[in-house]
Amino acid sequence: MAYFLQQLINGLTLGAIYGLIALGYTMVYGIIGMINFAHGDVFMVGAFLSLISFVVLSQLGLNSAVLAIVVALLFSMGFAAVYGWTIERIAYRPLRGSFRLAPLISAIGVSIFLQNFVQLAQGARPKSVLPLFHGGFILYRADGFDVRLSYLQVVIMILTAVLMVAFTLLIQKTSLGRAQRACEQDRGMAALLGVNVDRTISLTFVIGAMLAAVAGLMFDLYYGVIDFFIGFLAGIQAFTAAVLGGIGSLPGAILGGLLIGLIQSFWSAYFSVEYKDVAVFVILVLVLIFRPSGLLGRPEIEKV
Repeated sequence: MAYFLQQLINGLTLGAIYGLIALGYTMVYGIIGMINFAHGDVFMVGAFLSLISFVVLSQLGLNSAVLAIVVALLFSMGFAAVYGWTIERIAYRPLRGSFRLAPLISAIGVSIFLQNFVQLAQGARPKSVLPLFHGGFILYRADGFDVRLSYLQVVIMILTAVLMVAFTLLIQKTSLGRAQRACEQDRGMAALLGVNVDRTISLTFVIGAMLAAVAGLMFDLYYGVIDFFIGFLAGIQAFTAAVLGGIGSLPGAILGGLLIGLIQSFWSAYFSVEYKDVAVFVILVLVLIFRPSGLLGRPEIEKV
Protein backbone atom coordinates (compact mmCIF):
# COMPACT_ATOMS: atom_id res chain seq x y z
CA MET A 1 0.00 0.00 0.00
CA ALA A 2 2.81 2.41 0.87
CA TYR A 3 4.61 1.72 -2.40
CA PHE A 4 1.36 2.27 -4.32
CA LEU A 5 0.80 5.64 -2.62
CA GLN A 6 4.35 6.76 -3.40
CA GLN A 7 3.91 5.93 -7.09
CA LEU A 8 0.58 7.75 -7.05
CA ILE A 9 2.30 10.92 -5.81
CA ASN A 10 5.12 10.54 -8.33
CA GLY A 11 2.65 9.98 -11.17
CA LEU A 12 0.56 13.01 -10.28
CA THR A 13 3.67 15.21 -10.17
CA LEU A 14 4.90 13.99 -13.56
CA GLY A 15 1.39 14.33 -14.96
CA ALA A 16 1.15 17.92 -13.75
CA ILE A 17 4.26 18.81 -15.78
CA TYR A 18 2.85 17.06 -18.85
CA GLY A 19 -0.43 18.90 -18.31
CA LEU A 20 1.26 22.31 -18.32
CA ILE A 21 2.88 21.54 -21.67
CA ALA A 22 -0.37 20.07 -23.03
CA LEU A 23 -2.21 23.32 -22.20
CA GLY A 24 -0.10 25.09 -24.83
CA TYR A 25 -0.92 22.45 -27.45
CA THR A 26 -4.63 22.58 -26.78
CA MET A 27 -4.84 26.40 -26.71
CA VAL A 28 -3.20 26.72 -30.13
CA TYR A 29 -5.30 23.92 -31.60
CA GLY A 30 -8.46 25.49 -30.23
CA ILE A 31 -7.77 28.73 -32.11
CA ILE A 32 -6.31 27.71 -35.47
CA GLY A 33 -7.07 23.99 -35.56
CA MET A 34 -3.41 23.02 -35.99
CA ILE A 35 -0.78 21.44 -33.78
CA ASN A 36 2.32 23.46 -32.92
CA PHE A 37 4.90 20.68 -33.10
CA ALA A 38 7.62 23.13 -32.04
CA HIS A 39 5.91 23.57 -28.66
CA GLY A 40 7.89 20.78 -26.98
CA ASP A 41 11.12 22.46 -28.00
CA VAL A 42 9.90 25.77 -26.58
CA PHE A 43 9.55 23.83 -23.32
CA MET A 44 13.15 22.66 -23.73
CA VAL A 45 14.33 26.21 -24.40
CA GLY A 46 12.47 27.37 -21.29
CA ALA A 47 14.26 24.73 -19.24
CA PHE A 48 17.66 25.94 -20.50
CA LEU A 49 16.73 29.57 -19.90
CA SER A 50 15.89 28.69 -16.29
CA LEU A 51 19.21 26.88 -15.93
CA ILE A 52 21.09 29.88 -17.30
CA SER A 53 19.26 32.11 -14.84
CA PHE A 54 20.25 29.90 -11.90
CA VAL A 55 23.90 29.88 -12.99
CA VAL A 56 24.04 33.67 -13.40
CA LEU A 57 22.28 34.30 -10.08
CA SER A 58 24.61 31.92 -8.24
CA GLN A 59 27.65 33.73 -9.69
CA LEU A 60 26.15 37.01 -8.50
CA GLY A 61 25.96 35.57 -4.99
CA LEU A 62 22.18 35.35 -4.65
CA ASN A 63 21.47 32.85 -1.87
CA SER A 64 17.68 33.08 -1.64
CA ALA A 65 16.14 30.03 -3.33
CA VAL A 66 12.69 31.61 -3.56
CA LEU A 67 14.01 34.80 -5.15
CA ALA A 68 16.15 32.79 -7.57
CA ILE A 69 13.13 30.76 -8.68
CA VAL A 70 11.01 33.88 -9.15
CA VAL A 71 13.72 35.61 -11.22
CA ALA A 72 14.33 32.46 -13.28
CA LEU A 73 10.59 32.08 -13.86
CA LEU A 74 10.17 35.66 -15.08
CA PHE A 75 13.30 35.46 -17.25
CA SER A 76 12.35 32.15 -18.89
CA MET A 77 8.71 33.18 -19.42
CA GLY A 78 9.76 36.46 -21.01
CA PHE A 79 12.16 34.90 -23.48
CA ALA A 80 9.84 31.95 -24.17
CA ALA A 81 7.10 34.45 -25.03
CA VAL A 82 9.43 35.94 -27.65
CA TYR A 83 10.07 32.45 -29.06
CA GLY A 84 6.33 31.73 -29.18
CA TRP A 85 5.59 35.02 -30.96
CA THR A 86 8.42 34.40 -33.44
CA ILE A 87 7.24 30.87 -34.24
CA GLU A 88 3.73 32.12 -34.98
CA ARG A 89 5.01 35.04 -37.02
CA ILE A 90 7.50 33.06 -39.13
CA ALA A 91 6.19 29.49 -39.26
CA TYR A 92 2.41 29.88 -39.11
CA ARG A 93 1.12 33.29 -40.20
CA PRO A 94 2.56 33.25 -43.75
CA LEU A 95 1.09 29.76 -44.30
CA ARG A 96 -2.28 30.29 -42.64
CA GLY A 97 -4.15 30.31 -45.96
CA SER A 98 -2.13 27.44 -47.42
CA PHE A 99 -3.00 23.74 -47.37
CA ARG A 100 -3.05 22.24 -43.86
CA LEU A 101 0.15 20.23 -44.25
CA ALA A 102 2.35 23.29 -44.92
CA PRO A 103 2.24 24.79 -41.36
CA LEU A 104 2.82 21.31 -39.93
CA ILE A 105 6.00 20.87 -41.98
CA SER A 106 7.07 24.41 -41.06
CA ALA A 107 6.58 23.71 -37.33
CA ILE A 108 8.62 20.51 -37.57
CA GLY A 109 11.37 22.54 -39.24
CA VAL A 110 11.30 25.05 -36.36
CA SER A 111 11.50 22.13 -33.91
CA ILE A 112 14.61 20.74 -35.61
CA PHE A 113 16.14 24.22 -35.73
CA LEU A 114 15.60 24.80 -31.99
CA GLN A 115 17.08 21.41 -31.11
CA ASN A 116 20.21 22.02 -33.14
CA PHE A 117 20.50 25.63 -31.98
CA VAL A 118 20.48 24.60 -28.31
CA GLN A 119 22.84 21.70 -29.02
CA LEU A 120 25.35 24.06 -30.62
CA ALA A 121 24.91 26.78 -27.99
CA GLN A 122 24.88 24.59 -24.86
CA GLY A 123 26.54 21.37 -26.01
CA ALA A 124 25.15 17.87 -26.32
CA ARG A 125 26.04 16.74 -22.79
CA PRO A 126 23.30 16.75 -20.14
CA LYS A 127 23.32 19.75 -17.81
CA SER A 128 22.63 19.42 -14.10
CA VAL A 129 20.69 21.74 -11.79
CA LEU A 130 21.45 21.91 -8.09
CA PRO A 131 18.38 21.19 -5.92
CA LEU A 132 16.79 24.33 -4.51
CA PHE A 133 13.88 22.69 -2.65
CA HIS A 134 14.61 20.48 0.32
CA GLY A 135 12.40 18.62 2.73
CA GLY A 136 8.81 17.48 2.69
CA PHE A 137 6.24 15.42 4.55
CA ILE A 138 6.07 11.77 5.52
CA LEU A 139 2.44 10.89 4.81
CA TYR A 140 2.48 7.21 5.63
CA ARG A 141 4.90 4.65 7.01
CA ALA A 142 4.57 0.88 6.73
CA ASP A 143 7.12 -1.96 6.92
CA GLY A 144 10.03 0.43 6.92
CA PHE A 145 8.84 2.26 3.77
CA ASP A 146 8.06 5.98 4.00
CA VAL A 147 5.58 7.63 1.67
CA ARG A 148 7.10 11.06 1.07
CA LEU A 149 5.56 14.18 -0.39
CA SER A 150 8.22 16.78 -1.04
CA TYR A 151 7.62 20.51 -0.90
CA LEU A 152 8.53 20.70 -4.59
CA GLN A 153 5.85 18.15 -5.50
CA VAL A 154 3.29 20.21 -3.59
CA VAL A 155 4.38 23.37 -5.44
CA ILE A 156 4.16 21.66 -8.86
CA MET A 157 0.66 20.27 -8.27
CA ILE A 158 -0.70 23.49 -6.75
CA LEU A 159 0.85 25.61 -9.51
CA THR A 160 -0.70 23.40 -12.20
CA ALA A 161 -4.13 23.61 -10.60
CA VAL A 162 -3.89 27.40 -10.20
CA LEU A 163 -2.78 27.91 -13.81
CA MET A 164 -5.56 25.70 -15.16
CA VAL A 165 -8.18 27.65 -13.20
CA ALA A 166 -6.60 30.99 -14.20
CA PHE A 167 -6.57 30.22 -17.92
CA THR A 168 -10.06 28.74 -17.82
CA LEU A 169 -11.28 32.01 -16.31
CA LEU A 170 -9.24 33.97 -18.85
CA ILE A 171 -10.99 32.22 -21.73
CA GLN A 172 -14.45 32.43 -20.18
CA LYS A 173 -14.43 35.91 -18.61
CA THR A 174 -12.04 38.22 -20.46
CA SER A 175 -12.14 40.06 -23.78
CA LEU A 176 -9.13 38.07 -24.97
CA GLY A 177 -10.95 34.87 -24.13
CA ARG A 178 -14.03 36.02 -26.05
CA ALA A 179 -11.82 36.86 -29.02
CA GLN A 180 -10.19 33.42 -28.83
CA ARG A 181 -13.56 31.69 -28.76
CA ALA A 182 -14.76 33.79 -31.67
CA CYS A 183 -11.67 32.89 -33.70
CA GLU A 184 -12.18 29.23 -32.81
CA GLN A 185 -15.70 29.27 -34.23
CA ASP A 186 -15.15 31.37 -37.36
CA ARG A 187 -12.06 33.51 -37.95
CA GLY A 188 -13.56 35.26 -40.95
CA MET A 189 -16.70 36.32 -39.14
CA ALA A 190 -14.69 37.31 -36.07
CA ALA A 191 -12.58 39.63 -38.23
CA LEU A 192 -15.72 41.18 -39.73
CA LEU A 193 -17.00 41.88 -36.22
CA GLY A 194 -13.85 43.77 -35.25
CA VAL A 195 -11.70 41.04 -33.65
CA ASN A 196 -8.00 41.44 -34.40
CA VAL A 197 -7.42 37.84 -35.48
CA ASP A 198 -3.65 38.15 -35.98
CA ARG A 199 -3.13 39.65 -32.52
CA THR A 200 -5.39 37.04 -30.89
CA ILE A 201 -3.51 34.15 -32.47
CA SER A 202 -0.12 35.69 -31.60
CA LEU A 203 -1.18 36.16 -27.96
CA THR A 204 -2.33 32.54 -27.84
CA PHE A 205 1.11 31.37 -29.01
CA VAL A 206 2.74 33.69 -26.46
CA ILE A 207 0.61 32.35 -23.59
CA GLY A 208 1.29 28.76 -24.63
CA ALA A 209 5.05 29.43 -24.73
CA MET A 210 4.94 31.00 -21.27
CA LEU A 211 3.18 27.90 -19.92
CA ALA A 212 5.87 25.75 -21.53
CA ALA A 213 8.54 27.87 -19.78
CA VAL A 214 6.84 27.28 -16.42
CA ALA A 215 6.86 23.55 -17.14
CA GLY A 216 10.55 23.78 -18.11
CA LEU A 217 11.41 25.39 -14.79
CA MET A 218 9.47 22.72 -12.89
CA PHE A 219 11.27 20.03 -14.89
CA ASP A 220 14.62 21.59 -13.98
CA LEU A 221 13.81 21.59 -10.29
CA TYR A 222 12.18 18.15 -10.19
CA TYR A 223 14.62 16.08 -12.27
CA GLY A 224 17.78 18.17 -12.01
CA VAL A 225 19.12 17.06 -15.42
CA ILE A 226 18.27 18.44 -18.88
CA ASP A 227 19.58 18.14 -22.42
CA PHE A 228 18.66 19.43 -25.86
CA PHE A 229 16.44 16.39 -26.60
CA ILE A 230 14.00 16.62 -23.68
CA GLY A 231 11.65 18.79 -25.73
CA PHE A 232 10.97 16.06 -28.26
CA LEU A 233 10.21 13.39 -25.66
CA ALA A 234 8.14 15.61 -23.38
CA GLY A 235 6.40 17.17 -26.38
CA ILE A 236 5.25 13.78 -27.65
CA GLN A 237 3.91 12.86 -24.21
CA ALA A 238 2.17 16.22 -23.78
CA PHE A 239 0.63 16.03 -27.25
CA THR A 240 -0.64 12.56 -26.39
CA ALA A 241 -2.06 13.98 -23.16
CA ALA A 242 -3.89 16.71 -25.08
CA VAL A 243 -5.38 14.17 -27.49
CA LEU A 244 -6.29 11.76 -24.70
CA GLY A 245 -8.06 14.41 -22.66
CA GLY A 246 -9.74 15.97 -25.68
CA ILE A 247 -7.68 18.43 -27.66
CA GLY A 248 -9.19 21.89 -27.42
CA SER A 249 -10.29 21.34 -23.80
CA LEU A 250 -8.14 22.92 -21.06
CA PRO A 251 -9.39 20.58 -18.29
CA GLY A 252 -8.93 17.72 -20.76
CA ALA A 253 -5.26 18.66 -21.24
CA ILE A 254 -4.63 18.52 -17.49
CA LEU A 255 -6.62 15.29 -17.13
CA GLY A 256 -4.72 13.69 -19.99
CA GLY A 257 -1.39 14.77 -18.51
CA LEU A 258 -2.28 13.32 -15.11
CA LEU A 259 -3.42 10.03 -16.66
CA ILE A 260 -0.22 9.66 -18.67
CA GLY A 261 1.90 10.50 -15.64
CA LEU A 262 0.06 7.85 -13.59
CA ILE A 263 0.31 5.23 -16.33
CA GLN A 264 4.04 5.76 -16.72
CA SER A 265 4.65 5.80 -12.98
CA PHE A 266 2.69 2.64 -12.18
CA TRP A 267 3.91 0.75 -15.23
CA SER A 268 7.54 1.57 -14.37
CA ALA A 269 6.96 0.47 -10.78
CA TYR A 270 5.20 -2.84 -11.41
CA PHE A 271 6.24 -3.86 -14.91
CA SER A 272 9.14 -3.30 -17.33
CA VAL A 273 10.15 0.36 -17.53
CA GLU A 274 11.12 -0.04 -21.20
CA TYR A 275 7.47 -0.48 -22.19
CA LYS A 276 5.92 2.42 -20.27
CA ASP A 277 5.44 4.46 -23.44
CA VAL A 278 3.88 1.46 -25.18
CA ALA A 279 1.34 1.25 -22.37
CA VAL A 280 0.50 4.95 -22.79
CA PHE A 281 -0.18 4.62 -26.51
CA VAL A 282 -2.22 1.44 -26.04
CA ILE A 283 -4.47 3.33 -23.60
CA LEU A 284 -4.66 6.24 -26.06
CA VAL A 285 -5.72 3.94 -28.91
CA LEU A 286 -8.39 2.29 -26.76
CA VAL A 287 -9.80 5.66 -25.66
CA LEU A 288 -9.88 7.00 -29.23
CA ILE A 289 -11.61 3.85 -30.49
CA PHE A 290 -14.51 4.27 -28.08
CA ARG A 291 -14.39 8.09 -27.73
CA PRO A 292 -12.69 9.65 -30.77
CA SER A 293 -12.94 13.20 -29.41
CA GLY A 294 -11.05 12.30 -26.20
CA LEU A 295 -12.25 12.05 -22.63
CA LEU A 296 -13.48 15.64 -22.29
CA GLY A 297 -13.45 16.74 -25.91
CA ARG A 298 -16.51 17.66 -27.90
CA PRO A 299 -17.11 16.20 -31.35
CA GLU A 300 -16.71 18.72 -34.15
CA ILE A 301 -19.91 19.68 -35.94
CA GLU A 302 -19.38 20.99 -39.44
CA LYS A 303 -21.79 23.72 -40.53
CA VAL A 304 -22.96 23.48 -44.13
